[in-house]
Amino acid sequence: MANRLKFWMSQYIVRRYCSQIPQFRMKYLNVAEKNDAAKTIASFLSNGTATRREGCSVYNKIYEFETVVDGKNCKMVMTSVSGHLLQLEFITSYRRWNEVDPQALFSAPVRKACPENNTKIMRTLEREVRSCNGLIIWTDCDREGENIGFEIIDICCKIKPYIKVYRAIFSEITGVSIKRALQQLTQPNKKLSDAVDVRTELDLRTGAAITRFQTMRLQRLFPKKMANKLISYGSCQIPTLGFVAERYKEVEAFVSERFWKIKVLHTIGDLTVDFAWSRNRSFDKAACEDYLLLCLADPKAKVENVTIKSKHKWRPTPLDTVEMEKLGSRKLKISAKETMTIAEKLYSRGIISYPRTETNQFSKDIDLRSIAERFIEHPEWGHFVRRINEWGANPRNGNKTDQAHPPIHPTKLVTDLHGNEARVYELVCRHFLACISKDAIGSETSVHINVAGEKFTATGLCIHQRNYLDIYIYENWNAKQIHKYEQGQSFDPTDILMQEGATTAPPLLTEADLIALMEKHGIGTDATHAEHINTIKERGYIGVVEKGCLVPGIIGMGLYEGYDAMNLALAKPLLRSAFEADLKDICTGKKDPKIVLGEQILKYLEAYKQMTEKITALDNKMALRIDENPTANIDHLVTDKTGHTSAIGKVVNEIFQCPKCLVAPLALRQKKNQDGFYIGCMNFPDCKNVIWLPEDFLEPSVLSETCQHCGPIVKLIKLKFKSLYYKTLFKTPSGWYKTCLLCDRQFCENFNINLEQVKPSGRIIDDASVYTSITASIFPVVTSTTGGIGFEIEAQNGPTSTNFNKNRGKSRTKLKPENKCSSKKTVTTRNVPHFLTPVFFSPSKRTRICRCVSKIY
Repeated sequence: MANRLKFWMSQYIVRRYCSQIPQFRMKYLNVAEKNDAAKTIASFLSNGTATRREGCSVYNKIYEFETVVDGKNCKMVMTSVSGHLLQLEFITSYRRWNEVDPQALFSAPVRKACPENNTKIMRTLEREVRSCNGLIIWTDCDREGENIGFEIIDICCKIKPYIKVYRAIFSEITGVSIKRALQQLTQPNKKLSDAVDVRTELDLRTGAAITRFQTMRLQRLFPKKMANKLISYGSCQIPTLGFVAERYKEVEAFVSERFWKIKVLHTIGDLTVDFAWSRNRSFDKAACEDYLLLCLADPKAKVENVTIKSKHKWRPTPLDTVEMEKLGSRKLKISAKETMTIAEKLYSRGIISYPRTETNQFSKDIDLRSIAERFIEHPEWGHFVRRINEWGANPRNGNKTDQAHPPIHPTKLVTDLHGNEARVYELVCRHFLACISKDAIGSETSVHINVAGEKFTATGLCIHQRNYLDIYIYENWNAKQIHKYEQGQSFDPTDILMQEGATTAPPLLTEADLIALMEKHGIGTDATHAEHINTIKERGYIGVVEKGCLVPGIIGMGLYEGYDAMNLALAKPLLRSAFEADLKDICTGKKDPKIVLGEQILKYLEAYKQMTEKITALDNKMALRIDENPTANIDHLVTDKTGHTSAIGKVVNEIFQCPKCLVAPLALRQKKNQDGFYIGCMNFPDCKNVIWLPEDFLEPSVLSETCQHCGPIVKLIKLKFKSLYYKTLFKTPSGWYKTCLLCDRQFCENFNINLEQVKPSGRIIDDASVYTSITASIFPVVTSTTGGIGFEIEAQNGPTSTNFNKNRGKSRTKLKPENKCSSKKTVTTRNVPHFLTPVFFSPSKRTRICRCVSKIY
C-alpha cells in the first residue's frame, strides 16, 4: 500500500511540474532585404496578426508572429537589412592616397567591414539571433540578394555558429508565393555569392588603383581646372562612356551630302498615292535629271504587279528588365535608374513580380488567366480582360530565361498610385495584358508600276483586327489608303517630280539605345545597366540634352580620347564582357572563383602597366579638351629616398608578409619627423608589429631583388653602415650591405632583431585577398619579445597577443551553453523513474523534480 501511494504521489508531482513547463518550439529569425519587404512578408505569413516592435535601427522594424513551418507551430521574428550590410575595403594603411603606390592596390589585403551607418542593423541581428534556433533568409533571389544573405549568415553565425540556416525562394511577394516559399525552404547558393565577391573585389582593386593614378597625375598637371576633381575609373562605366563618345564623334565628323530622287504622284479625288523610286536616290544631279526627262517624255504608267498579303503586327514578348528600362526611357521619358527604383518599390509592396529578371518567356506552370482576371473589374481594362478570357491567355514567348524568375508582371490590382509610380505600374499591366492577347491583323497591298523603264512602288495598309493595340497604347499601327489597281492597268500620273534632299547624321544615343548596346556587348548585367549609366551621369562624364539624347562631357571626352590614343583594353568592352562570362560560369560551378579572380587581376594589372607607360597620350588629349597647358611636359614619375619609382612622391616599400597577423606585408617606412626609418606592418592599427631601425643604418631601401633562399615573396634590404665597427664586422669597406631579415642570422643577432619571438595571433580579418594571401607555413614559428630592437607587441588601444588569445578562449567558453541548448539534453536517471527521461526541462525545474522524486523513493 505504501509503495503504491509513493508511485501515485510521484506521478502527481511530475504532472504538476510538467504542466508548468512550456513545450519546446522552434524560433526562427527571418531577415528580408528591405523593411517594406519584411513588413509585407510578415503580414502574409501571420495573416495580418504580426506585432511590431522597434529594432536598434529606426528604419528596420521587427515583426513577431506565429506560423506553421514543416508541420509545426513556430515562433517567427522578422526583420530586415537595408541592402548590403558589409563593405569590402582595403586595410587602413592602403587607404592613404599619398603613401601607397596605386599599383600596390592590385595585391593589397582587403576585408569586409560593417560601415558605421549599418552598425545598428548589425546589432539588431546579433541581439535577435541569440534567442532563435533557426535563420531564414528572405533577400531577393538573385546574385546580389544571395550575397547579402551570406553577409547576414556570417554575422549571425558569429553569435550562434551552429544555427540552422535556410533560404526562401520566391519571385513575387504575394500570399501564395510567400507561403509556398516557407514550406519549400532550401539552402543558400554559395556559388552566386562567390560571383558577387569576385566582381566586388576586382572592381575595388581596379577602380581604386586606376582612379588614384590618373586623379593624382591630372590634378598635378592641370591645377587650375582639375585640382579638386576626382577622375574615377570603372570597368563598366568607361566602356559605357565610350559608346556615347564614339557616337558623338561620328555625328561631329559627319559631312552631309546632297542627293536627288524621283517620285510619281497619282491623285483621284481626295486621295493621293505616292510611288517611290526603286533606285531610292542619286548623288549625281545630272543623272537624276536625265532619268526625269525620260519619264516626262513618256509619262504613261503601267501596273506591272499587284500583291495583297496578310500583315501581322506582333504583340510584345513578356517584359524583362532591359525591355522595361528601355520602355521607361522611350515611352514614359523616365530614366532607367528611376524606373528600376520605382519597380523595386512596387515589388517590395507586393504589387508586381521581381523586376530584375532576364526571362522573357512564361512557364507553363504559371496560371496567366487567373493573373489577368484580377483586372476584370478595372474600369479601363476590364472589357479587354474579358476578351482575353474568350481567346485564352496565349503569351508570345521570347527566347531568354535565367531559370530563376518569371517575366515582370502585375500581382494585384491597385488604384491608389500616383505620379511616376502609377505610370510604371500601368506600363507593366498593359504590357502583360498585351503579351497574352492576340497580334494585330491587317492586309498590305503593294503596287509596282513602270514609267519609261523606271520602276516605282506604292503600298497601302488595311487593318482588320487591332487586338493587342486596344490595350497597348505605347505602339501605333496606322492604316494607309491606296487606290484599287489591277495588273496590266495603265494610268496617267498626276505629277512626276524630282526632289532634293541631304543625308543626315546618325542620331545621338538615347538611354534606351545605350542600354541596348550594353546588353549587346555584355557590359554589366540586366540589374546593373541603370546603375552604370547613372554613375557616369553623376560624375559629369556624360550629359542629357534635348529629347533625351546623351552627349559626353569635356572630361569624359578627354578620357575617351586619351584611352583610345593609348590603345588600352581598359576602355574597350571586350575585357569586361569576358569577365561577365566568367561570372556566369562561377554561378554554374564551371569555374573556380579564386582562379577567375587571379586571372582577371593579372589582366587588369598588365593594362595598368601599359597605361603608366603611355600616360602622356592621356595628358595631351586632356589638355586639348580642357584648354589648359600641363605644368610640365615631362613625365613626373619620381624616385623616393628608398629608390622606389612611382606616380607619387611618398611610397610604401613592402618586404614580406607580417609573421604576426599574416594579413598585410611589413614595409620600410620613414618616421613622421623624417629622422630615421622603421619597418612596420601595413595592417596598423589592427596589427602593431614594428622594427625600429638604429641610427647606424643610413639610406635604407627595399630592392626589387628577392632572396634566393626564402623565395620570391621576400625582398632584400639595402643599407649603409655608419659605424666602422659594423663595416669591418660585415666586411663592407664601402658600408653598403644587402640583407634578408628572415635568413641573415648574423645581421639579426647583432642588431637584436629576433623574428622567432613574435607569436602569430591569427588572422585579424577573415576576408584577406585570395590573390595575395600567403600561408603561415612560409614563415618560421615566432614568439613574443619585449625590449630592445624587435617586434613591438604591446597594443595601445587593443589587447596584446596573449590577451587576445585569452579573450578568444573566453568567447568560446561563453558559446558552450548555447551550443548545448541547441542539442538534446539528457537527464541523469539515478533514483528517477524511466518516464522522466524523455522530458526536456530548464535546469532549475529538472533539479527540483528529481529531488522531490528522490525523497519519495
